[in-house]
Amino acid sequence: MKPIATLMKPLRSVDLATMIESPATVERSDVCAVPAAAVVAEAMVAFVLADAAIEKFGGDSIAELLENWRAFRDRTAQRFVKP
Repeated sequence: MKPIATLMKPLRSVDLATMIESPATVERSDVCAVPAAAVVAEAMVAFVLADAAIEKFGGDSIAELLENWRAFRDRTAQRFVKP
């Protein structure tokens, strides 16, 4: 996350209606970082989960990774079958 942008010193600008030079307003561009932080956190969780899946199931291709995952799923499912 980057800091919330704040414009404390007005930049030079032009009023488009009159084409006269006028300073930009002093304002914060984003008053709450939570929505942006949620997007960043969601993306990082996706990266971490993908990395864990590759570490656990490995392989040289997606097909091999899926084959390893299916074999793992089948082995672990047998633990829950009643004798």
